[in-house]
Amino acid sequence: MQLFFTPDIDPSLKNFVLSEEESKHAIRVLRMNSGDRLHLIDGRGGLYEAEVIDPHPKRTVLSILKVEEDFQQPRYHLHVAVGPTKNIDRIEWFLEKATEVGIEEITPIICEHSERKEVKLDRLNKVIVAAMKQSLKACLPKLNPTISFRQFLDTVPLEGVQKAIAHCVESDKKYLDQIFQPGQHYIVLIGPEGDFSAEEIELALHAGFQPISLGEARLRTETAALAACLEISLLNR
Repeated sequence: MQLFFTPDIDPSLKNFVLSEEESKHAIRVLRMNSGDRLHLIDGRGGLYEAEVIDPHPKRTVLSILKVEEDFQQPRYHLHVAVGPTKNIDRIEWFLEKATEVGIEEITPIICEHSERKEVKLDRLNKVIVAAMKQSLKACLPKLNPTISFRQFLDTVPLEGVQKAIAHCVESDKKYLDQIFQPGQHYIVLIGPEGDFSAEEIELALHAGFQPISLGEARLRTETAALAACLEISLLNR
């Protein structure tokens, strides 16, 4: 299945014009022509089957044949707040793999020990879109603007969310499947390379986050974040 990302499409449309970028890919790269069929995704769970009626490299016109508005809707909501790594390639790797495994929301958080203080969201969003298309998903994970750790805690609901924090300080910790229930809204905190500070850990615990273990090995930031995604995916299988 060849997917094209069309966030501005609407289920009521009978015809649709691909963007210049997607038109170029369809006509110049994939050599599509009149009568060829393709699939569109809107990032909101909509999957569209369409047929090429005017194969133009800048404005390909499609006829919408079929619409499935709830394609592979997630059974849970996972929000990972993670300290961006010094090497941006590592956070890009996490976003790619997390999108494939299953994640609904990501917030880059700046902590006391963070070595990177800003990220370019446009670049990261392109990674997420590419991973969504590659993994045949129709829901685009939401990448929030970068904020401080303390600001993030202020946005966290007091109820209705299952919350966990992964840190390296020796303490009484449990595994995710011991504290989380399937089909819920989850928020998981993953610190930067230098881990959360003692004060940040205390603030998170006070906000209702439970300390978790992701295993005996000491994991890199991006590995720990992906491990949490995998565990929650398995919990909801």
